[in-house]
Amino acid sequence: MRISIFGLGYVGAVCAGCLTARGHDVIGVDVSKTKIDLINQGKSPIVEPGLEALLQQGIANGRLRGTTDFAEAIRASDVSMICVGTPSKKNGDLGLEYIESVCREIGYVLRDSERRHTIVVRSTVLPGTVKNVVIPILEECSGKKAGVDFGVAVNPEFLRESTAIKDYDHPPMTVIGELDSASGDVLQALYEELDAPVIRKPIEVAEMIKYTCNVWHADRKSTRLNSS
Repeated sequence: MRISIFGLGYVGAVCAGCLTARGHDVIGVDVSKTKIDLINQGKSPIVEPGLEALLQQGIANGRLRGTTDFAEAIRASDVSMICVGTPSKKNGDLGLEYIESVCREIGYVLRDSERRHTIVVRSTVLPGTVKNVVIPILEECSGKKAGVDFGVAVNPEFLRESTAIKDYDHPPMTVIGELDSASGDVLQALYEELDAPVIRKPIEVAEMIKYTCNVWHADRKSTRLNSS
């Protein structure tokens, strides 16, 4: 499968390495030329055991490359994964400016495309974000209809620092939030080699599953710190 990954921070870089290792063609996209240069040299932009070896392998076999050219990456792929950050604002809200920017770029390219493209949100967002923010931007900029002319899905990640590659290869579950069955089918095919239960739900449910897991882990961490 041909995949473009937007945002080469922790989630994006790990996904790029693991997807190329499984035979997919990946284009990593970021506004940071420093990160792109590192990727194209087979070097990891983050510290994660084993990741650099996967990136080196992907560069060597031609399945991985990095670029700052958003439009070129979208045109050369069938699936676009949004892995950009959603930093917290001073009032506690999640900042969506990076997601909104990527969605505009994707939408403008889809306006002139005749192929069906699937957009996958991997960034952590509040329930309702994809339907109330992501899809309206994509539809406005593309002039097309989500679920008809292009696919949209949510695919939460459950990666932990220092064990991210193991977590990717052996996830507790694969959660797919689908706008339509065709979008879910694309992701199920992408992860068919993973030995994990596949949970296909509406988009809002997938968003809630991820957020609930984050809250649960934060509560456990807080409890451990308070008891130590």
